[in-house]
Amino acid sequence: MRSTLRARDSYGSIQASTGVAGANDAMLIQMLFDGLLDSLSAARGHIQHGAIREKGAQISRACRIILGLQSALDFERGGEIARNLDELYGYVTRRLVRVNAHNDLEALDEVFGLMRDIRDAWQTLPAMTVETARPLAVAN
Repeated sequence: MRSTLRARDSYGSIQASTGVAGANDAMLIQMLFDGLLDSLSAARGHIQHGAIREKGAQISRACRIILGLQSALDFERGGEIARNLDELYGYVTRRLVRVNAHNDLEALDEVFGLMRDIRDAWQTLPAMTVETARPLAVAN
């Protein structure tokens, strides 16, 4: 439950009408990844159009989502998977700092691909009930 609240907080301004209120942990993680990918896509457009302030806002939002995902990891139950995700999230954050500082579209594309792959993996999980919705890499 605590991870669900942390992840909801990190996502920001999502309204209950979008499905967050009734979402289990797996669904919430998928929503976070969707929001992350949206922010990365928006940042790309802002870089291409020279909208630096807007790019920075989207990169900041993406970093907050990554931080929320990272803080929800349960190292006790998730073991090696959680440790690997923690390292990946740290790497992605460092790459996003580079994107922000240098308008590096190659680094942005790398991050987008990595996060899309993780999101796609979450989407392949079978529908879960609230009782079984706590995957190994996510804290209770």
